[in-house]
Amino acid sequence: MIKTVLVVDDELRMRKLLTDFLTREGYRVIEADNGKTALDQLYTEKVDLVILDVMMPEYDGWTVCREIRKSSNIPVIMLTAKGEEVDQLLGFELGADEYITKPFSPRVLTARVNAFFRRIQNNQAPCSGLLMDPTARFVSIDGDRLDLTPKEYDLLSYLAENQGRALSREQILNHVWNYDYFGDLRTVDTHINRLRTKMGTQSIFIQTIRGFGYRFEVDR
Repeated sequence: MIKTVLVVDDELRMRKLLTDFLTREGYRVIEADNGKTALDQLYTEKVDLVILDVMMPEYDGWTVCREIRKSSNIPVIMLTAKGEEVDQLLGFELGADEYITKPFSPRVLTARVNAFFRRIQNNQAPCSGLLMDPTARFVSIDGDRLDLTPKEYDLLSYLAENQGRALSREQILNHVWNYDYFGDLRTVDTHINRLRTKMGTQSIFIQTIRGFGYRFEVDR
C-alpha cells in the first residue's frame, strides 16, 4: 500500500525539494504552506506521516503538533532552523517523533522516512494477542485497545523492534527521546511501569535486567 506523507513548510522551494525526493521513493506526497492548511489536510486526507516545519504563518509547527496529538498518534517529523536543546525538548514534549535541524540533506531525511516505515512494518505483531498498528499508532491486546501516550507507544515499539536484545536505560533514552539525556535515568523505569500496568498480563514480555535495563522477550 502506498504511504502518504504530508509536507508542511511555508518555503515553496523546500516543499518541492522534499516532494521530489519522496515521490521518487514511491510515496504519495501532499503539501501545505501553513499550519491551518495542514490541519485541514489532516481532516480530509488519509496521512501516514507528517513532515512539519516549525516557523510558519497562521499556526506554527508547535501549535499544529499539539493539535494533532489531541486526536491522533500519527508520526510527526519536525523541521526547524532552531538547534537549541530547549526547542528540541519542547518538540518531543508535544509529541514529535523526530526533530531535524535545518540545513539538512533531503537524501538523509528520505532515508529516515524509509527507515521509519520499515521499523513500523516490523513491529506490527510482536507477540500473540498483542497487535501494534503502526499507521494509526495504537496497540491492542486480545482486541482491547490500550490508551498509550505517544512516548509509551514509542517505548513499546522500540522494545519490540529489538526483541530478545538487552537494552540499557541510556540506549532507550537516546532512541525514544531522541537526545542525549544527562538527567535522571529513572524516567525510563517510570514509563516502563506505566506501560506494564496498561499491558496487564502481556507485561510479562517486558523483562527487567537488573542494574542494566530491559529486554522484550516473547519465548519464555
